[in-house]
Amino acid sequence: MAQVKDLSTITPSLDTHRLPRHVAIIMDGNGRWAQQRGLLRNKGHAAGVEAARIVIRLARKLDISYLTLFAFSEENWQRPALEIKAIMGLLRRFLARELREMQENQIAFQAIGNLKQLPAAVQRDLAQTTAATAAGAKMVLTLALSYGGRSEIVQAVQALGKEIQAGRLQPGEVDAALFSRYLYTAGMPDPDLLIRTSGEYRLSNFLLWQSAYTELYLTETLWPDFREEEFLKALHAYQQRDRRFGLTQEQIEALNASNSRH
Repeated sequence: MAQVKDLSTITPSLDTHRLPRHVAIIMDGNGRWAQQRGLLRNKGHAAGVEAARIVIRLARKLDISYLTLFAFSEENWQRPALEIKAIMGLLRRFLARELREMQENQIAFQAIGNLKQLPAAVQRDLAQTTAATAAGAKMVLTLALSYGGRSEIVQAVQALGKEIQAGRLQPGEVDAALFSRYLYTAGMPDPDLLIRTSGEYRLSNFLLWQSAYTELYLTETLWPDFREEEFLKALHAYQQRDRRFGLTQEQIEALNASNSRH
């Protein structure tokens, strides 16, 4: 996994006690990065993998508990077959190359999405990497692959419908907490911070349910150029936000005071 600089030299203004627990990233701009340099799109994807390595390593050093990367959407299946094949090859090489590093750095790997659409060899590699990194994890790295937020919600509704139809669940028992347990992200906290690169201003069907109260950080930087400094800028911006979750400032202060007494 790519090395990052010493934290003491790159985090002087960052409060390491107020970091987001879960960071999600829409990694966008690989193709444009390559086009600007007169390169094939595959070169942009390869450069994007290197950016991902750097961000993963820094997230682990900062003790961020969950990092979720949007790597391949349902819509991406419409891309040229050769590009898809190249992306799948990069994914398999990433898993093989980073396995030992993930184990040594106590990073648990998992994938979410309609994984059955992926090539059989990719599915096998994902399952093996998930099993091999499960023990003793201090950070969960999630790749969203063949993922779509609307499809995720639909499959959750279908699964709940089957439970109700079978009599194992009553409609009145379904609330937001229960619904969340039927999503791909069951067991994970919702993202505190969602970063989108390349200057686009949309969620692109990513974590639609989970991002209801997520702080958004948008940057013009193309993903292959998103390195330590850019990630730290996003984290610093997050720390300037006033996260109230619909409460007043007085309620927030009272809640914080109550928590500090316990």
